[in-house]
This record gives sequence, structure tokens and C-alpha cells, in this order.
Amino acid sequence: MSGFALVALKLLIGFLALIFVINFTGKGNLSPTSASDQIQNYVLGGVIGGVIYNRSISIFEYLIILIIWFTLVVGLKWIKTNNVKVKQILDGKALIIIDNGEVNIENCKKAGLTAHDVAFKLRTNNIYSVKKVKRAVVEQNGQFIIIHYGEENPKFPLITDGQLQPDILNIIGKDEDWLLGMMAQKGFNDYSEIYLAEYIDKELVLISYN
Repeated sequence: MSGFALVALKLLIGFLALIFVINFTGKGNLSPTSASDQIQNYVLGGVIGGVIYNRSISIFEYLIILIIWFTLVVGLKWIKTNNVKVKQILDGKALIIIDNGEVNIENCKKAGLTAHDVAFKLRTNNIYSVKKVKRAVVEQNGQFIIIHYGEENPKFPLITDGQLQPDILNIIGKDEDWLLGMMAQKGFNDYSEIYLAEYIDKELVLISYN
């Protein structure tokens, strides 16, 4: 096989592998929401880019590399879906930066935000004093969410895929006893029964698997 044909074949295999993984694991890789999702894309790009021009790596070896990558991606996705602790370790968790007009310096440091960064993010939202902010949260993907005084809380996912999101409970100022009590009122006793639970306009909305 000529050099050009080998490169074209490897490129085609990589292209098909990417399509297969996206369709198999969902469309999350098209718009990564976490560091691990983004890294997966970087790794695949590095694998394809590093292999297609390397004639010493055979098609068979290339396929083995792609299979290993696919196994890691699927395994990591399954673990993150079923274990909140692992997900928080890999992707981080939402951090309250400003609470009732007070800056949480420790959380700013965890998020890698300087005072200049915080002030800049507020200015881009036409806010020129932290005292005017009821709550500001940095999401796992770095998005900065600001809640003004007198503004209803945006919807927050308290439970996803049967797993409690304890950091979100903290953000809305509730505890686990409150959540379990609200679930019991709606006929649910365990988080595993819930596909998605959202806190919208001070009301708990539950979507069950059944």
C-alpha cells in the first residue's frame, strides 16, 4: 500500500471511530461541559494526528489503540454517571464565589479566580459591586452564574441519573433532610428512583425513571 493510501485509510478509520463514539456515548463530546470531556477530544486528536503519518504503526496496531481509547471513554463515562464522588474528583464541582454580597475567598482560590477576575466577570454583567449580588456560582465548566437580589433562583439539578448533587443543595441553602422530605411527599423514597430533580422557582420538580 502506498504512503498516501495508508494515510487516507488511517484518516478514514479515525473519522469513523469518532462518529461511532459520539453516537454511542451521546452528543456530549460535541460541546464538552467538563475538563475530562475536553481531554477526551484532545487525546483522540493526538492519537489520529500522531498515527496517520507514522508508517511504522500498522492498521492493526492503530485499531488496537482506538479500541483502548474507546474503552477508556466508555468506562470513564459510566463511572462518572454512577459515582458522584469520582465525577467531582474528575470534573470538579460548582463553587459559591459570592454569597449574600460576601466574597468567598477560599472558593475563589479553588476556582483559580483572582480579585481582578471576579471584578471583571461582574463588570461584564453590568454589576459594579459585590454587595449587589445575592449569589455567584462558578460551574464545573467555568461558567459564571450570577443571581441578583430579588431574583428567583435559576433551575438547579439536585439529582441527576439517580445520584444526589450535594454541592447544589449547598448552593440553594437546603439540606438532605429537606430533599428527602420533599421526595417522600411526592411518593419517592430513594435517589435511584429519580432521573432528574430540579429546583425551579423555589419548587422541587421530579422526573422519575418510570
